[in-house]
Amino acid sequence: MVAVGDAAIGVLGGSFNPPHLGHLVIASEACAQLGLERVLFVVSATPPHKRVADQVPAATRLELARLAVEDDPRFAASAIEIERDIVYTADTLKALEGLFPGRRFVFIMGSDSFIQFGTWRRPEAILRLAHLAVAPRPGDDRAAIAAGVAQWGAEHVTVLDSVSIGISSSLVRERVRRGLPIRYLVPDTVVAAVTRLKLYREARPAGDAAP
Repeated sequence: MVAVGDAAIGVLGGSFNPPHLGHLVIASEACAQLGLERVLFVVSATPPHKRVADQVPAATRLELARLAVEDDPRFAASAIEIERDIVYTADTLKALEGLFPGRRFVFIMGSDSFIQFGTWRRPEAILRLAHLAVAPRPGDDRAAIAAGVAQWGAEHVTVLDSVSIGISSSLVRERVRRGLPIRYLVPDTVVAAVTRLKLYREARPAGDAAP
């Protein structure tokens, strides 16, 4: 186990539209490999790099995230970006620093996002506030990941030695639209909520801006 410090908290941000088992696996691997106290699933209100598909409101995505993590005491859904109208990761980490004084933070991200980390707002500020845990995704360029580690510094980045799961939220939404089952792709509680709320039945343009 590569410990990053006592009482470290993982931060996994995203639209969670919907949350799926890949999110849970990444969070679990980060806990195991970095000795994290817990992982916060921070639900974005208005993501800057993409738009929220199907016009699913932030409150609904927060409900889905809470359902997805409710059975694991290591995980919790966080509404901090929604409640404080925060858009950028550096601001989120600064706000969490105020809520959890004395804690270290580990920002968990997919390797696709890590490859684009230089395009994020104030990446250097993010690195001052958190260690990066990078989860490889199927098909990503390992040379590009290694180049990113070299660019940002191995002391700031851990590439997780984790199971690579080829599930995406867009895949789940498309299967719902096609009337295909999503069980075993998302937690059963999320399956029930997607059915109850009649989500993703018809393709709709992106709604509220995603963080």
